Amino acid sequence: MKFKTIPAHIAVIMDGNGRWAEAKGKKRSEGHREGAKAIDRLLDVALHFEIKNVSLYAFSTENWKRPLSEIQAIFNLLIEFIDTRLDDIHEKGIRIHHSGNRSKLSNKVLQKIDRAMELTKKNKRLVANFCLNYGGQEEILQSFSKLMSDRKEKKIPLDKAVSPKEFQKYLYTHPLPPVDLLIRTAGEQRVSNFLLWQIAYAEFFFTNTLWPDYGERDLEEALHFFESRKRKFGGLS
Repeated sequence: MKFKTIPAHIAVIMDGNGRWAEAKGKKRSEGHREGAKAIDRLLDVALHFEIKNVSLYAFSTENWKRPLSEIQAIFNLLIEFIDTRLDDIHEKGIRIHHSGNRSKLSNKVLQKIDRAMELTKKNKRLVANFCLNYGGQEEILQSFSKLMSDRKEKKIPLDKAVSPKEFQKYLYTHPLPPVDLLIRTAGEQRVSNFLLWQIAYAEFFFTNTLWPDYGERDLEEALHFFESRKRKFGGLS
């Protein structure tokens, strides 16, 4: 299947792992494990359609409210995902990027992330941006604080207007482009503090498919939707 218009950057809120597991009488951790397989499928399809950037909402700053056992299971799966799939990801030309606050992540998790980013830093086919311990409001506040700190250090007047181009350099996602298409699975229709700056002109696509069941046909449906949209960016045409 071919599309005339392909988004340069898609972002995915991967929702429904727990509901998938509960519906099958399994532990929620099994839902997260199946969700990791869905990430594999998504990246392969993204490569097929030559999508250059994919951002995945892997763990939010609010997810720390979940039971400790579930949090540990998620991070153990992340470590396992990197250990078992990194070589394959690298061979496919995928570059790993991390967006999020590093301060609450364990040294072991940070070492795995840094290893993945270092190994794949020269790959150019696709950027897989894992948003881990990520919150959109926190990102904006921290970015602005860092920008002001740098201005003070460089003796740039603090009251000088900040341009979007200048500000974007301080975002976790830099240098990724703005999000063109935001996908959320499992029937929910909210953005949940995800990439608030980056989705300013994104098209939103919501699907009832639970994330562990997400596959090629689901992404094709989202791409059909995106191709049907007339994007005006505030203009008339």
